[in-house]
Amino acid sequence: MTIRSRNVDEAEHQGPRRTSGCRHEPAYAGQAIYSPTTLALYDLVVLGLSNPLVWRCPTRRILRLYDQYVTDNHLDVGVGTGWYLDRCRFPSLAPRIGLMDLNPSSLAAASRRIARYRPEQFRADVLKPVAVEAPAFQSIALTYLLHCLPGSIAQKAVVFDNLAPLLQPGGVIFGATLLRIGVVRSTAARVLMRAYNRKGIFSNEADSVQALRAALDQRFRSVEIDIVGCAALFVARDRRD
Repeated sequence: MTIRSRNVDEAEHQGPRRTSGCRHEPAYAGQAIYSPTTLALYDLVVLGLSNPLVWRCPTRRILRLYDQYVTDNHLDVGVGTGWYLDRCRFPSLAPRIGLMDLNPSSLAAASRRIARYRPEQFRADVLKPVAVEAPAFQSIALTYLLHCLPGSIAQKAVVFDNLAPLLQPGGVIFGATLLRIGVVRSTAARVLMRAYNRKGIFSNEADSVQALRAALDQRFRSVEIDIVGCAALFVARDRRD
């Protein structure tokens, strides 16, 4: 299914830049599960099992999104283990890569995995204005981040506004998120999604295709959304003033 809308220093350092990771912060619950132990299982459980068997969105399909839209000046937000950055095809052999996450364990794991690229690390809560003094990026990816953030899509879409200063004019934002409304979900997906929402790992009970499209159309003149299983793969360009 395809939906297309064409309304046509401190920044670079050896360790992650620190911002609040307080348990009372709205973004805390969705990222708190990612400890070194759970991250060690992430590739097997999420990428190897949940993606193809539960969410019905094969990991290779998201990797294809990276291969198509990643640039050699790229920021990844919500980095997981860095699997996609380790496997995707960058346009050059020495890309500039930024890693942004609230979770220091995720930042450390992804940074180790792509150490050959000497990534910049930024620890930040993207639900708040991002105070990073760094050159802007040509591409920004948010993969499996939105469904972990609290609130409706209209509320959590503030991340696009907060990241806007870090996107170059003419740059592209892309990524994937799991939806509950307007997609076909397997029985396993319904059960697992319900459990994750109860635990606060997910916050996507009200997330729909229409809400995602509206949030992106409000901010970008060129928007593409592909539905694969219960995942929405999105690409947005040409930010509105």
